[in-house]
Amino acid sequence: MAFAGNAQTARGGFVAMADTAGDALARMLERRRAYRRTLDELSALSNRDLADIGLHRSEIARAAKESVYGPHG
Repeated sequence: MAFAGNAQTARGGFVAMADTAGDALARMLERRRAYRRTLDELSALSNRDLADIGLHRSEIARAAKESVYGPHG
């Protein structure tokens, strides 16, 4: 009987670990989509619009990354 209990615990642990990995993957993919969306939107702005918000075109990738992943992301 103890073996069956351990088997369920092991399976439950694996399923929980797989759920956690799946959640992490989903968060990673959502952040990636947010980064691409931000990058695309900033890239679509004119140089003048970028200057109005204090960005140069060469800073777009950094600004998009910081907005999604944080300053040290």
